[in-house]
Amino acid sequence: MMNGLGENMWGMGWGWIIGLIVIVIIVWITIMATRHTKNPKEKSPHDILKERYVRGEISKEEFEEKKKGIL
Repeated sequence: MMNGLGENMWGMGWGWIIGLIVIVIIVWITIMATRHTKNPKEKSPHDILKERYVRGEISKEEFEEKKKGIL
C-alpha cells in the first residue's frame, strides 16, 4: 500500500535543491551588484588634487584655488 510516501520523498528532495540554488543565485547577484557600485580604484578629484600637492606638483595657492573650483 503506497500512501504517497514515495511521491513526497521525491518532491522534498528536489525542493531543497531548488531552494538552495535560488539562495545561491540571490547571494551571487547581491555580491556582483555591490562590487560594481563601489570601485576603490576610482579617485575623487579632491583626492587627485591632494596627491598632486603632496608630490609638490602644485603650490599651496594653486591647491587652494583648485579646491574651491572642485567644491
